[in-house]
Amino acid sequence: MNAIVALCHFCELHGPRTLFCTEVLHSPLPQGASSGDISGQNEQAEEEEGGIQMSSRIRSHSPAEGASADSSSPGPKKSDMCEGCRSLAGGHPGYVSHDKETSIKYVSHQHPNHPQLFSIVRQACVRSLSCEVCPGREGPIFFGDEQHGFVFSHTFFIKDSLARGFQRWYSIITIMMDRIYLINSWPFLLGKIRGIIDELQGKALKVFEAEQYGCPQRAQRMNTAFTPFLHQRNGNAARSLTSLTNDENLWACLHTSFAWLLKACGSRLTEKLLEGAPTEDTLVQMEKLADLKEESEGWDGSEEEEKPSSQPDVVEGQELSKCSPETSLMPDCNSWNVAHRRLSVFRSLRHMRQVLGASAFRMLAWHVLMGNQVIWKARDMDLVQSAFDVLRTMLPVGCVRIIPYSDQYEEAYRCNFLGLSPHVQIPSHILSSEFAVLVEVRSATRSSLYPALFDDEQSLNKYEFVVTSGSPVAADRVGPTILNKIEAALTNQNLSVDVVDQCLVCLKEEWMNKVKVLFKFTKVDSRPKEDTQKLLSILGAAEEDNVKLLKFWMTGLSKTYKSHLMSTVRSPTSSESRN
Repeated sequence: MNAIVALCHFCELHGPRTLFCTEVLHSPLPQGASSGDISGQNEQAEEEEGGIQMSSRIRSHSPAEGASADSSSPGPKKSDMCEGCRSLAGGHPGYVSHDKETSIKYVSHQHPNHPQLFSIVRQACVRSLSCEVCPGREGPIFFGDEQHGFVFSHTFFIKDSLARGFQRWYSIITIMMDRIYLINSWPFLLGKIRGIIDELQGKALKVFEAEQYGCPQRAQRMNTAFTPFLHQRNGNAARSLTSLTNDENLWACLHTSFAWLLKACGSRLTEKLLEGAPTEDTLVQMEKLADLKEESEGWDGSEEEEKPSSQPDVVEGQELSKCSPETSLMPDCNSWNVAHRRLSVFRSLRHMRQVLGASAFRMLAWHVLMGNQVIWKARDMDLVQSAFDVLRTMLPVGCVRIIPYSDQYEEAYRCNFLGLSPHVQIPSHILSSEFAVLVEVRSATRSSLYPALFDDEQSLNKYEFVVTSGSPVAADRVGPTILNKIEAALTNQNLSVDVVDQCLVCLKEEWMNKVKVLFKFTKVDSRPKEDTQKLLSILGAAEEDNVKLLKFWMTGLSKTYKSHLMSTVRSPTSSESRN
């Protein structure tokens, strides 16, 4: 985690000052920072604390505040400092901890050596002890901007028997450029920094009470009430934090605490790559798989003894003709699709459009998108299944109900894709209905009907396709918007088949989002018809065909989404927020 933790103090003589800060170094230490490059300095024993290796032999080139003779180093001059403004003694190299797991170094000193970091820490220090203050002057606060970083600041008082009001003002600040990360770390930082503050205040309170017991300052000040305070204190009020807490190892302990704080705060939150919320098609497929699983478990438990023995001489087509509509909804529900994968007749929507012709394909696609019943009559079951697999890509999964091949006509409420053998009689009212389209696959009158489209392995040149409907789509009819976009993608030869497939996915998701809005607006919120018309205009779906399409696609919404909306609307918190 790229952050800096600092302890700041408000000096009565010099104003806000940075006492001690810990920063993270991801790169190796600069040349001359190793133990062999620091002359005249004894190495301290290395300690292992929580996977961090600690040493005090760091960055001799990064001096303590006021201890450097180099005028180019950031920080106030020695003459502008007092004991209360200084943490590390002159010439002290500071502290470093090595994290062996990540090869990260945590470096502590009076102030950052880099001028830009010094400026950022300095500004955060001034703001935390001047203008950005909580009510009561003690407590956490958040402030910052993109240019100077974002700051979590916790101000607090330390008891001092020689200070004005018997206390001094300090703050612990955490600075980083990632606002979201810092806000998400607020509870963690608040708890851990509050623990450090309590420990400092506890040590200072013991020293304060001992000094007050030996020489009460309140009575002494009352006797010298008319003596000018600034003249009276004579510099004794500027005491270091080590003196106030009577802890000579204070800065080493603070370095350990700050280094652990930076490591723990960086480890508690991790970034994960998410694929986003599941689409409606994914939710519907999951629900159907769950239903099939429950049905199969019911069959295994209650009808295990009644199941007939398998008959190897039964052909796949006969098994499919007996397959229920519910089981045929899933693409892999039986062995039919194994044969289909071997004999893929229609390779894509573009391929089907070339075979049927532009006008016939538009009529067929219009009926598919509107939810009308699509009937294919053919002897070749593989051809029918291949056609359905291609056409179903234009619809959401929840809107697809297929009976692949049947020996009798099935009503439209049971399926919107129906495959029939040539001898099946279709009721006359269906043939003349505007809510159905029939595709008859007949033997071709010419020996080779489509020589340029197909290779030798396919037999489409033996057939001709006749598309009829009680409601033919006029060539000048605008049609649903999604149909026009699909045709534009199919006719664009610069787009490959894979790209067209992705275009279909995007178009379906776009219109399913409109369906969700319309469903909540009409079914959940029960808005009046006038408001619904305004909504359709906003969605760009006010035309008649678009309205019909949205109403049909509404039937494809998943049960999960519908129940979620209903439970949200009926919950007390939701109703209160709406009121």
